[in-house]
Amino acid sequence: MSIRHLDRLLDPHSVAVIGASDREASVGATVWRHLHGGRFKGPVWPVNRRAGMLDGGPVYASVAELPQAPDLAVICTPAPGVAGLVAELAARGTRAAVVMTAGLDAHDKQAMLDAARPSLLRVLGPNCLGLITPHLGLNASFAHADALPGDLAFVSQSGALVTAMLDWANARGIGFSRLVSLGEHADVDFGDLLDWLGSDPYTRAILLYIESIDQARKFMSAARAAARHKPVIVVKAGRAGNGVQAAASHTGAMAGSDIVFDAAIRRAGMLRVDTLGELFTAAETLARFRANRSESLVVVTNGGGAGVLAADAAAREEVPLAPLPPALAAELDRVLPANWSHGNPVDIIGDAPCPRYVAALEALLAHAPGSAILFAHAPTAIVPSQAIAEALLPVVSSHAERVMACWLGGQAVAQARERFERAGIADYATPEEAVHAFAMLLAYRHHQRLLIEAPAASHGRAPDRAMARALVAQAIERGGGWLDADAARAVLQAYGIPVVATRAVGTELDALVREAQALGWPVALKIRSPDITHKSDVGGVALDIADAAQLRAAAEAMLARVRTTRPDARVDGFSLQSMARRPQAQELIVGASIDAAFGPVLLFGAGGTAVEVLADRAIALPPLNAPLARDLIGRTRIARRLAGYRDHPAANLEAVADVLIAVSQLMADLPELAELDINPLLADDAGVLALDARLRVDAAAPGGAAHFAIQPYPDQLEERLAWRDIDLLLRPVRPDDARRHADFLAQLTPEDLRLRFFQARQQFSEGEIARLTQIDYAREMAFVAVHADESQTLGVARAVADPDNEEAEFAIVVRSDLQGLGLGRLLLDKLVRYSREHGTARLVGWVLRENRAMLALAQSLGFVVDEAGSDPDALRVVKEPI
Repeated sequence: MSIRHLDRLLDPHSVAVIGASDREASVGATVWRHLHGGRFKGPVWPVNRRAGMLDGGPVYASVAELPQAPDLAVICTPAPGVAGLVAELAARGTRAAVVMTAGLDAHDKQAMLDAARPSLLRVLGPNCLGLITPHLGLNASFAHADALPGDLAFVSQSGALVTAMLDWANARGIGFSRLVSLGEHADVDFGDLLDWLGSDPYTRAILLYIESIDQARKFMSAARAAARHKPVIVVKAGRAGNGVQAAASHTGAMAGSDIVFDAAIRRAGMLRVDTLGELFTAAETLARFRANRSESLVVVTNGGGAGVLAADAAAREEVPLAPLPPALAAELDRVLPANWSHGNPVDIIGDAPCPRYVAALEALLAHAPGSAILFAHAPTAIVPSQAIAEALLPVVSSHAERVMACWLGGQAVAQARERFERAGIADYATPEEAVHAFAMLLAYRHHQRLLIEAPAASHGRAPDRAMARALVAQAIERGGGWLDADAARAVLQAYGIPVVATRAVGTELDALVREAQALGWPVALKIRSPDITHKSDVGGVALDIADAAQLRAAAEAMLARVRTTRPDARVDGFSLQSMARRPQAQELIVGASIDAAFGPVLLFGAGGTAVEVLADRAIALPPLNAPLARDLIGRTRIARRLAGYRDHPAANLEAVADVLIAVSQLMADLPELAELDINPLLADDAGVLALDARLRVDAAAPGGAAHFAIQPYPDQLEERLAWRDIDLLLRPVRPDDARRHADFLAQLTPEDLRLRFFQARQQFSEGEIARLTQIDYAREMAFVAVHADESQTLGVARAVADPDNEEAEFAIVVRSDLQGLGLGRLLLDKLVRYSREHGTARLVGWVLRENRAMLALAQSLGFVVDEAGSDPDALRVVKEPI
């Protein structure tokens, strides 16, 4: 993960075009023309081994001959020479290059990266369209047009999509802060750019076109960090795909599918849309309407047809239309004609004069405080739309976060639409588009709520890890593969998942009958074979067997069917199970597998033999906690049945969530676990019961918490100790620390704030508090000292490492009334120990020269002052090696 030198790439002061020429229709000529003849104010130098003159200036034969090292080099030369050019640029001092060249093979690409690595020269591409930074007038691309300045950043894996986006946006007057074509993203990738754009002051929202993700943890880490600060909206190719492929387990069939990417997007707090047009709709909605917190919509219109279209769209999008409270209905009765619609949508009738519009909107704003308002207007000959807009503006301008507008039509409503847009009111061309935008807002807010969840890999349970690991180890010693039914059930039981009573029996019928009698009638009979994955497919399941005669007949028939349908299969015998009598239970599936991009993933949905046909499933990334497990359940159709209906009481959803959390923990603890299916899992008001389970292990499986795309909350770093009669807890910061952190900062004196932040601070915004408490543990660490009852934050120490983990910068602050008592030493020592275990080579900090207490503390723990790296105001303290 690195944003190092990306400022040279995206905000350069000088550019060299290598391969610049005047040859028509060449990439070098196009890029040169854009840069030399464009609005870029810095020097632009042409480099071409043929030298000579170009547009009245000298052409440099090599990088070495340039007047100075360019911030950015754009390489438009044949593939074989790219690595050598990168080496020359690195030696000269250039730290960023755009490689437009296509056709680099694996050897060429690696040579290029090897040449760039020693100086951390950043490479965009190869085989990319380039980049555009409109506020600098920088067009380092061979796109057919320039971009308008704006505050949207667009990053695309497809150069063709960049040019299409330019055409689309320029026609609509939409501007950009950055446009970047990644090409083959050999170095600079989505993760790097999300990191950089997340704090870019020119960028309000980040738009992404994604075809594939290579480094999922890096991508998720950067995406979650960026999405905490500004909207990140994604279009991803391949939603249709080729359907679910056949696999040995139902869950394994989901791996690599588009729904895994969907799960990643929602967990990262981003929003996914389907088209380029929707990218802008979502961006504008989140820009103008993001402060809205309504969960329902009220539609007010002068035309019944517009209201019907809005209501139909709301039904499709599952957007609730709010019922009208009695006080609101009474007020509307007072200000509207008797024949108004008396419901939502609120039809104020087509002959409405301006005062009726104003009165209706004022009533809605006053008496429907929990709802957003969609104002939809169709032009009439009675009152000009412009006059209605002028009358409404004083009302809506002070409630822009609650009102969406839809001026239906073209020229007749153009001025009205323009007035509303200038006032900052979100505006849409049709009622359907407005409702869809509101649905996207609801989805975005929901994803943002998921973003702040920071579950640990374990959840206070006490699974029998030793037993589970022993069973897995035995299977690995045998060569891996599917665990037998008894071992699979034992692993589930070790993690607290209820399983049906089961006995393994051979093929001897008398023994089978004896075991069945011991279990008690009725029983279920299932074939046991390491070669048969789905037993029902070969007639390997018989249910409700009531006595010995039925059991003998069922066993003989089952063996005969298996010999006919699967003569190659080894048969170890039968599994006998008590017949579960739970007539009102729902059949569910809970599973886990390893996705090629995002690592371990979890599945939940409707189970049974028709699981693929029903296709009612949802995917989530571990780790899970209770809110995330409930969200996973709620994204399926069977969730409605689990909530209860008719004479079926609601299922015990807490028990279902517990199973999901247990499987999440199981996937964290057992890295060799490659696939898991619990199907069916019965769920009713009494709880859950696993009837069947399949577990596959593989010594080479890239599983375990180390391969989660989202690093769990590191609860193993929590440390309890007694300090000055206080039961103290030192632990990593969590998102739910936000309120405590705000209170903590509010109790610091202005002088302490200045010493910590190097400036006087009056207050911290909600976003700044979120940035301090919603950290990605793969990227940084912050330890808080809190009372054991978690009532107060007493101090915090933080370290942010560079991408190579060579150097981490630390900072520390203790509550003003507790300073000088040793708490700072405890926190800094904790941070030093963590950094050492984390493999960080060097811990550094900046301390104001006047902050003698902090200097003394650092030096007492082995830090030394780096005079060469210090400045007149602050000293750089270093601990190396840690």
